[in-house]
Amino acid sequence: MSKGRLEAFSDGVLAIVITIMVLELRPPDGTTFEDLFAIWPQILAYAMSFAYIAIYWVNHHHLFQAVRTISGRVLWANILLLFALSLVPFATAWMGEHSFGPNTVAVYNFVLLLPAFSYFLLVRALLSTPGQSATLGEALGDDFKGRLSLFAYLLALAVSLFVPIVAVAIDVFVAAIWIVPDPRIESRLREPN
Repeated sequence: MSKGRLEAFSDGVLAIVITIMVLELRPPDGTTFEDLFAIWPQILAYAMSFAYIAIYWVNHHHLFQAVRTISGRVLWANILLLFALSLVPFATAWMGEHSFGPNTVAVYNFVLLLPAFSYFLLVRALLSTPGQSATLGEALGDDFKGRLSLFAYLLALAVSLFVPIVAVAIDVFVAAIWIVPDPRIESRLREPN
């Protein structure tokens, strides 16, 4: 399978995930701004999750710019990532409908931990693929952001049952560090061979 086909499949799945999320976002029963304000948790949960899916899509695309070859292990790691991301609409809807309650935030953080772990495995699978571009390994280095994200999501999961707002703040922090893809990949790709 070519990397282009893997990317196209991933793009399609992520588009479906976003579509499912927006279909879960129901308008308020009334017509006033107060009625709209009453569903702020659903709107906030949707916005957060849309941002996460967008960040994964951008970073996935960015990562695959430096990829030369893929393997069966890469395919399965990518499928695991897509599976994990497909759970985001469920966790988003539950958390939003129950106003960021402790149990719902815990499940949301568990669901966010799954794609972070899957992305980490995908990076490892790509780095170990025979014939891979040296650019990829040089650009990613020790994958500090990937390891930091896993730690942060574990921390958020641990505190979510006691102080859900802190867990959500940690989630926002992780999103913020990934919003700009690693510029080392682009700079390495611009270098002459």
